[in-house]
Amino acid sequence: MRWLIFALCSALLFIYGLAIDSTELRLLTKGLPVLALIFWLRSAPEGPYRRWISLGLLFSLAGDILLDWPADLFVFGLGAFLIGHLCYLVAYLGDSRRFAPLALLLALAAGGGMFAVLASRPLGPLLIPVAFYALTISAMLWRALARVGEPDIARRSAWLAAVGAVLFVISDSLIGINRFVAPFDAARYAIIVTYWLGQFGIAASAFRRRG
Repeated sequence: MRWLIFALCSALLFIYGLAIDSTELRLLTKGLPVLALIFWLRSAPEGPYRRWISLGLLFSLAGDILLDWPADLFVFGLGAFLIGHLCYLVAYLGDSRRFAPLALLLALAAGGGMFAVLASRPLGPLLIPVAFYALTISAMLWRALARVGEPDIARRSAWLAAVGAVLFVISDSLIGINRFVAPFDAARYAIIVTYWLGQFGIAASAFRRRG
């Protein structure tokens, strides 16, 4: 519980840094909530699922820092988050291999919709990386949704991962819209809140996973 309290406090500090436009405070605090989730996850049952989720959080932590660094490291941040999504994908595949066509359609609609919106503006050399990222996040979302209804997976774990994955997709979509399509003032708050809640759901799915 202490790690969750630390995550909440550091998240509030980061949001305060956003409000006062303090680059130093943002850089010092942005990665702390996810770092706290990594340490919190150590109390979950050991196994491949926990290891892959922990790795996903670790690469997400790298993406956090790269995206908020004063230099333009967007491509590197995108790459770090892409690897994080692949880690989550491997974790979910270890739990369920069922086809789940409805989950696939929903994931393709989400990822395809995100890519279509972003591609409506000239992406230049980022077109292929963004397309690959959209495909990867669609696969991650598909496998998270496919866990819902599996008899061997606890309902709570399945829904936490599914909702967490959906929130992560929303956060990534908001990043793309704000950067490439139509910047809006509330974006920085909406992006980070949906991102942290998504990561919490994914991490929490590692606890009491078996039904």
